Amino acid sequence: MTAALIDGRAFAQHLRDRVAAAVPAFAATAKRPPGLAVVLVGEDPASAVYVRNKGKATLAAGMASFEHRLDASTSQDELLTLVRRLNADAAVDGILVQLPLPPQIDEQAVIAAIDPDKDVDGFNVINAGRLAVGEDGLVPCTPLGCLMLLRDRLGDLSGLDAVVIGRSNIVGKPMAQLLLRESCTVTIAHSRTRDLPGVVRRADIVIAAVGRPEMVQGDWLKPGATVIDVGINRIDAGDGKTRLVGDVDFAGASDVAGAITPVPGGVGPMTIAVLLRNCLVAAHARAGLPAPAGL
Repeated sequence: MTAALIDGRAFAQHLRDRVAAAVPAFAATAKRPPGLAVVLVGEDPASAVYVRNKGKATLAAGMASFEHRLDASTSQDELLTLVRRLNADAAVDGILVQLPLPPQIDEQAVIAAIDPDKDVDGFNVINAGRLAVGEDGLVPCTPLGCLMLLRDRLGDLSGLDAVVIGRSNIVGKPMAQLLLRESCTVTIAHSRTRDLPGVVRRADIVIAAVGRPEMVQGDWLKPGATVIDVGINRIDAGDGKTRLVGDVDFAGASDVAGAITPVPGGVGPMTIAVLLRNCLVAAHARAGLPAPAGL
């Protein structure tokens, strides 16, 4: 068996196109475009690239982009003051504080300070609670992107056995909640799970979000399973070069799975596309408008 590739790049571009197509109608009604504010503290190279890409994608979708770049020595109080100002800014519908933050800043305190209705990352405990009890709210971008890819590939997920490897607040836990909403039977596995290969082997859907390069082997998989690889790991490729791999041994898994996301080009492109979607949804909610159709 050779697994079908789940093309996250193509799906993400389609989603971005749909978001961009819906922006003019909102702008005509609200008399302004949706606005996304992104805050970067410090000069972490990867974070700087992410912020730059988010800004470009925001403008390409016809939204207003507000970038705030702060020095690495910024205090927690200074950052919280900025967050409160963005909370009160009527032109801002979404607020994203790029993680990680410098060690002098408590990430959870900053996330808690963001208005839940502007929390386009979906990390605020209010939005986590809304997701847990089945209420509408903003959902973390990467898990929602994974769910979109699964729906596109499999259609109705009801009754399928899903294993989520990883229990982070950013991916693992919200991913499990989303799959429960789809009426999957869900297991959250992690580093202390006994017989992890055996647990994974019974799953129709495998979400790998553990942060360990190529940990999930092909012989862990049920034949025909759908595999969503959230991992992005840079490893030594020899001759002083590096390459990106996921949490799944792609070559081995491709011989067993029915469908799989590549790394790169699978889940990664979905994150920014869903961020734009979340910002548009937040803008509609704040303006008292129905949620945009088809998103």
